[in-house]
Amino acid sequence: MSQETPPVTHDPEAGRFEIDLEAGTAFVDYELENGVMDLRSTFVPPPHRNRGIGQRVVVAALDHARAHGYRVIPTCPFVPGVIERNPGYRDLVEQP
Repeated sequence: MSQETPPVTHDPEAGRFEIDLEAGTAFVDYELENGVMDLRSTFVPPPHRNRGIGQRVVVAALDHARAHGYRVIPTCPFVPGVIERNPGYRDLVEQP
């Protein structure tokens, strides 16, 4: 499939970063409280998995957190792997 993936969009009312795809919407959802962004869950429709789409939505959320001076809690089990592969985001992680 040589088709380009649509851009990541931010829906602050829904608390998520998303990409609309043929088979559904890929997203990472979050809760924001007191300057801390809790990345709660990530979903990519099955036909679009293993193509870097989940990483794209998480990186968009991390970039948003950095731009706004937020700390991040990686509640979703997928998020720590993205941070590990992109160590420039480690400083955003809220320490317990």
